[in-house]
This record gives sequence, C-alpha cells and structure tokens, in this order.
Amino acid sequence: MISVDEAVQRVVAAFSPVAFETVPIGLAAGRVLAEDVTARLDQPPFPVSAMDGYAVRAADVASVPTELTVIGSAPAGQPFASEVREGEAVRIFTGGVVPRGADTIVIQENTDQGHPRVTVHAASPAGKHIRPAAQDFHHGDVLVNSGRRLTTRDLALIAAGDVSEITVTKRPRVLVAATGDELSRPGAPRKPGGIISSSVYGLCALIEQWGGEPRDIGILPDEMESIAQIAETAADADLIVTLGGASVGDHDLIQRALGPKGFVLDFWKIAMRPGKPLIFGRVGATPLLGLPGNPVSAYVCALLFLKPALNALLGASTESETLTARLAAPMAANDSRQDYVRARVFDRAGELWAEPFQVQDSSMQKALAEADVLIIRPPHAPATREGNTVSVIRLE
Repeated sequence: MISVDEAVQRVVAAFSPVAFETVPIGLAAGRVLAEDVTARLDQPPFPVSAMDGYAVRAADVASVPTELTVIGSAPAGQPFASEVREGEAVRIFTGGVVPRGADTIVIQENTDQGHPRVTVHAASPAGKHIRPAAQDFHHGDVLVNSGRRLTTRDLALIAAGDVSEITVTKRPRVLVAATGDELSRPGAPRKPGGIISSSVYGLCALIEQWGGEPRDIGILPDEMESIAQIAETAADADLIVTLGGASVGDHDLIQRALGPKGFVLDFWKIAMRPGKPLIFGRVGATPLLGLPGNPVSAYVCALLFLKPALNALLGASTESETLTARLAAPMAANDSRQDYVRARVFDRAGELWAEPFQVQDSSMQKALAEADVLIIRPPHAPATREGNTVSVIRLE
C-alpha cells in the first residue's frame, strides 16, 4: 500500500491541461481561466463625481457662505460640454463626469440647491468627492490571472475592463461507469439481495461542480465483456471513473477485464480509511480512476483524488485546502492507515470545533450527508483529547 500523499502526487502528475476555448463572460462562471485578462480601458475612464451636488472650483468655496452661478448639469452619461470658470457651478450627480475647470464637489446637503444661483454653506477642498480617472485600474492592467476558477466578482471585474470574451480551459470529459450485478437505479425494481446505485449521482454532481462534464454510461453487470467495453466507450474521454470492481473478490473485474484492452496499472491500494481499494492506471492513453463501490469510500476518494485530477486537467491549483479545528470529543489512537472521520462543526467563542460521529461505518450515507468536514488522522496518530487541534477538510 502507498500513502495518500504519494497517491495524490502520482495522480496529479499523470494529467496536463486540456485544450482551451473562448466563451462569452456570461457563460464563464466557475470556469478556469486559461490566459490572463487585461483591462482595455482605465476605470473609471475619466474623473467622476462620488456624490450628488455641484462641481465647482475649490478656490471659489474656500470662504463660505458664497453664491455661485449654475451654468448647467452633468447627470451620469451626459457630460457637461463647457468649462467651469470662476464663480460658476455645474449641478452634478453620482457617476457624472467632472467638467473641465472644476476640481471639487460640494455635496447638495451643504447648499440651498438653488437655481440659477446656488448658495454654498461649507468649503470643499480640491479633490473632495471626486473619483479620479484610473482609480480602480489602468488600461493594460492584469485583472485576473490564468489558472483562477472564475467567481461572480471576477466576471464583474472583467466586464468593467471592457472584455466580453475570455479564454478558458475546456471542461474535461469524464466517463462514469458503475459496476455490479446487485445494483439498480432509484425507482427501478430491485434485484433479489440488490441495492440502489446511489454513488453515481453524487459523483456526477461533484464532477460538474468541479468543472468537468460527466457522462454516465449506466450500470455495467459483473461480466468481463461488458466491462471491457469501457475502453471503446471512453475513446473521446479525458478521464475514466469507475465505481466498484476495484477490490480482490471474484466479481471485482476492472483490472482483469480491461487488461486485454491496454490497461496499465500505476497503483492499487492506499493506506487510508475509508477507500483502501482504489485503482489508478491507464486504458491506452486515457487515465482511469477506479473508486471503491462503497458509497462513503467513493465520496472520500473522489474528494482526495478525483478533484485534484480534474484541477490538473483544468490548469487550476491542485493543492488541497485544509482547516484547523478543535476536537469536541476524544479520539482513540489510530492504526497504520490515514483516517478520514466524518464530523460536524460548530463555532465556540470564535473558534471552529469538530465533533466526530460516534459510528464511522463506510456504508452510512446519512452520516456523510449530515457531516460538515472530514477530520484527518495521520497514520499512528496518538489518542487525542477534547480540545486538541486537528486538521479538517470541508465537504463541498
């Protein structure tokens, strides 16, 4: 058996980013940026007012009260064409272009809002309530760096930079196949002694959430010929993910069935719990990740290995994200396998606390659904007491 860290490194090393494509920014939420995005203008492009009021010369309002002649207005999108001279004012609104000659804004609350003459009751120094040109960013500035998974805030920033289309990594195509004579779809008649195929639904949703395009090819029976067809079906896939058939039983056929189709094993079995019987290799040129059939094991392995694999295909960071929490209950010493323990979290006096579930059977999906994190327990970790610090991984 190999360690979790070594397994992750070997998985990530097997992938390189897929091809790029150009998409409108309105369709780019959650996509991974393949090229830096640079601004095509200054923002703001010109000095604008930050308040409703009057654009004036600071020298004209240094001594107050004073009366100025209102020579026009400057709503947002309708700049005043002329210049402000001594003793003059332009009625201006938030976002309006500051007229030539004006160097400050007197807010309307400090005036009598008169017209055609306005009385100013408070001084306003030069630059007051004015957003200078390029205050936010300059033409040519990098707005978002490549490799970033785009947030809604990123998209708004890109749009503000006058960019309408961007280059992103294509969504990796992931073929998903569940195996097992005992499996049936939700709502379909169950076989004698059979169970529902549930993991595939969570797995496909995770693949989509992580930026891939899942293609569920259904439940494959425990027959060599049926499983061998994965090789042909996955000809255009970037990654094959199987569920079940990864252990050593007579009906665990992934390696045996795909061997004649060019399957080459990289590693099998990881010193972890849950999820020990995981397969990683290639069918021809296409990587294959064989997840355990056990639902919780499959989810944990997807989080630890499938997510970084997809990130490598997308050109995104493959670093795992962990947090620190305090234990809300003691835990016994660990054995030689790295343990991933389902737990709830809560806040206590501004600190994150994690409470492990008492029963950690890897078939219990309800406990997985109710969990917030996985507590990471390294191999041979000593017994820990309540209040001790542990590392956790957030679920979704």
